[in-house]
Amino acid sequence: MSARIAFYPGSFDPPTNGHVEVARAAARLSDRLIVAVGVHPGKTPLFPAAERLEMLRAVFAPIAEAEGAVLDCVTFDDLVVDAARRNGASLLIRGLRDGTDLDYEMQMAGMNAVLAPDIQTVFLPASPIARPITATLVRQIAAMGGDVSAFVPAVVREKLATRLRRG
Repeated sequence: MSARIAFYPGSFDPPTNGHVEVARAAARLSDRLIVAVGVHPGKTPLFPAAERLEMLRAVFAPIAEAEGAVLDCVTFDDLVVDAARRNGASLLIRGLRDGTDLDYEMQMAGMNAVLAPDIQTVFLPASPIARPITATLVRQIAAMGGDVSAFVPAVVREKLATRLRRG
């Protein structure tokens, strides 16, 4: 039997507790979980890709280990399905918060199924407590001095505080 390799792409700017939930569930479904930071030249993220990878490793490695999966963190700047295939993945992991996410993700899954029929999209629903969490809202709250500790892991909260420290 071949290893089940899951590819979990996103911007992760920053990683949130919602991402943590999805990663935990994905690790349960796979032998190897590849968390992939999308790098888009037209976007200016709060954290550079190297810092996002560092945060992802710090947060997700213990989760993957506890679930019996090997964790890899990579970047990509091409189509998700091409990056997934290049990394040997047969599962494409997508988190869902609500119906709006579902509509968009169903379209993407359909397109990806045509582009890469060998890669199965797997939708993982958010728990009620994680549904409202978005990286955009976390960045906005943190930038205005709000407490984001309910929405992100401690290491991410510390990185946000350092990055957004008012001087």
